[in-house]
Amino acid sequence: MLRKTYIIAEIGINHNGSLRNAKKLIDVASVAGCDSVKFQKRDPDVCVPEHQKSVMRDTPWGRMTYLDYKYRVEFGKKEYDEIDRYCKKKGIEWSASPWDLGSLEFLMDYDIPYIKIPSAMLNNDALLAASRETGKRVIMSTGMSTLEEVEHAVSILSAGGNTNYALLHCNSSYPAPLEELNLSAIKTLKEKFGCEVGYSGHEYRLDTNVHTVSAIYLGATILERHITLDRTMWGTDHSCSVEPQGLIKLVKGVRELEISYGDGCVGVTEAEKPVRKKLRGD
Repeated sequence: MLRKTYIIAEIGINHNGSLRNAKKLIDVASVAGCDSVKFQKRDPDVCVPEHQKSVMRDTPWGRMTYLDYKYRVEFGKKEYDEIDRYCKKKGIEWSASPWDLGSLEFLMDYDIPYIKIPSAMLNNDALLAASRETGKRVIMSTGMSTLEEVEHAVSILSAGGNTNYALLHCNSSYPAPLEELNLSAIKTLKEKFGCEVGYSGHEYRLDTNVHTVSAIYLGATILERHITLDRTMWGTDHSCSVEPQGLIKLVKGVRELEISYGDGCVGVTEAEKPVRKKLRGD
């Protein structure tokens, strides 16, 4: 049986506030064969801690407060209307991670296939409950969380008998050290919660994406990777992101592994039959 892994290309804020960059990244994800692209949606006034709002920061647009910077890279209705139109044109799904209740409400104006809860919001009970109540599928990352914290979050997502959710194992370091990836936790989450489990990878190796690809053999059926046009671009997430060629190779690797996964039954394959006849005579 051919397995199908749902692959999410995490654009996040790697568009750097440019709709043109966002479209280029959508193009990359579409060409690579990803199933969806994902952005992040915030109300900076709500999400930026008070002690951080007035901190000055050097940016490509000049020196400004951290709050002004967050507004500078935040997309609004005009941009998301165009993202929605462009993704439909390209035949690829899109969604976003809401970081506050207002952003969740904003996203509900669009026919998105799922709501992605970032690891940072795993302990936001109100956001989890509101996401569940939308009736949309909820995909939640579990980075920087204890098993007890994940249990509590799942208890909210599963309230009322809801089963329309999935978990993504991840390490929230950017980039994540290989020795701390703990890919075996994918199995732990599947056994503990009995739900669909995937992997959100923040590791980066110039030579291979084997860690993300191999996650599907540990039971991951959803993969999420940050993507960028250029890892040297200004911004916090670019260094742990996959560039266009890397994404194409990653998706190709996943699809080839899906083909080779098989059903686990031992027997003579079609390709082996003529070889068997030649070497064994039967």
